[in-house]
Amino acid sequence: MKKAAAEEAVNRFVRDGMALGLGTGSTAYYAIRKIGEMVSAGCDFICVATSVQSENLARSLGIKTAELDEVGSLDVTIDGADEIDPDLQLIKGLGGALLREKIVAAATVKEVIVADGGKTVEKLGTKVPLPVEVLKFGHEHTARALRRFGCEPVLRMSGSDPFVTDGGNLIYDCRFGGIDRPFYLEMALDSVPGVVENGLFLNTACEAVVCDSGGTVKFMSEGVRGKREQDEIRMI
Repeated sequence: MKKAAAEEAVNRFVRDGMALGLGTGSTAYYAIRKIGEMVSAGCDFICVATSVQSENLARSLGIKTAELDEVGSLDVTIDGADEIDPDLQLIKGLGGALLREKIVAAATVKEVIVADGGKTVEKLGTKVPLPVEVLKFGHEHTARALRRFGCEPVLRMSGSDPFVTDGGNLIYDCRFGGIDRPFYLEMALDSVPGVVENGLFLNTACEAVVCDSGGTVKFMSEGVRGKREQDEIRMI
């Protein structure tokens, strides 16, 4: 499912000569590999990776990478998501790259999300926790402040040690059991001292390509006044 969605997104939205953002995660992995195939066939791209992991993968495939400030705006970024609601609002960050992902998304003309069908939800925060990236300094105090929003923040671990992002920060995974006011919550979380960024990606994606277990690829597009339109194709 992930491979089908990622490859269909590349086929549909990526063209030779573009400046591209490379997402992070198990679905974005397949998009990067598909872009690598296009490079091998003679296409030329300049790409900005959202993580060290994705940058290393891209270079191993012969994809040219650069720093974001060297490129300016990006034509298309293809990235994954952990939850997608019917209005194309997202939770991202379970892969640990949410800060760079959000910076790259803000510099992108068309943000395209690729995912398997299990990532779609009616309400954000119902399946996965909301990742919140915080400074190491005073992080337990920051966690206490996060609890005031009605969640239980859990420090993300990597083995016996705290998980550390590419930016040198920590992540608290905050379980809400459904987020009723995501725009308010995003603003409120960002106002907490010690919070670097949160995993609510609101009004960010222009398109989503989602493949279900039956092989059907669904395109969710930003429509007029924020409404999303959907059409389907059957993968062969």
